Amino acid sequence: MGSISVVLPVSDGGTERYLLQPPSPFPRVHSPISVRTVFAAAHVVAEQYSMNNPWEDPAVDWETTLAFRRHLWGLGLKVAEAMDTSQRGMGLSWPTAAELIRRSIAEAKSIPNADLACGAGTDQLGPGQAKSLDDVIAAYEEQIAHIESCGGRAIIMPSRALCRLARSADDYLLVYGRLLSAVREKAILHWLGEAFDPELAGYWGSSDVDIAMGTCLEVVSAHAAKIDGVKISLLDRRREEQLRRKLPHAVKTYTGDDFNFC
Repeated sequence: MGSISVVLPVSDGGTERYLLQPPSPFPRVHSPISVRTVFAAAHVVAEQYSMNNPWEDPAVDWETTLAFRRHLWGLGLKVAEAMDTSQRGMGLSWPTAAELIRRSIAEAKSIPNADLACGAGTDQLGPGQAKSLDDVIAAYEEQIAHIESCGGRAIIMPSRALCRLARSADDYLLVYGRLLSAVREKAILHWLGEAFDPELAGYWGSSDVDIAMGTCLEVVSAHAAKIDGVKISLLDRRREEQLRRKLPHAVKTYTGDDFNFC
């Protein structure tokens, strides 16, 4: 088989050709590969894009995208779909993400033991479009409703709009309380630190991580029956271990950007 290369966009707006390496020989399995729950935040495969503007919203090659998810499920992994640090932060609009969610959930239902959770946020709101917390809640509810109408469960991603509008921890308690009271399936909360998105600085109502963690834990304690786990991405092992120790026993800690967190 000959070498395969792909053309990738680079930061100066141009492109470069990348030579793909041989795949790793990971075996297909029919049972979990670990006692831990492992989610893969898989990217999508573009059908085509403009060589003049490789950053424009591409057409998605749905069959190849779903084939990659089938491959991941075959390795015993779950899939974290339509997430902010994989597709949503990489150019997918909410309508395209909604279609990805619909197709991926339908595909998972056709495969024994396949599982996934899907990101719900407020990115259908344009910059400055949200004027109140009710606007933020409505945007979240739209995305959660779509996920659940397809038969899926939600990962409640952090919201730039909420971070911009919230004036205190009470505003976070209000928004998350409304959302978690209404979800049909247990949700995963996603705490993404400002190292990944500077616009999320001060999330949970404080730039003091201890105070912010207290608010997050207050949300979890009040709605533990509706929460599967908390995904924490602060690039701070000590903080992540601290959160894990303080979560209610039945609520999991999810982490992935953690410098060998254990």
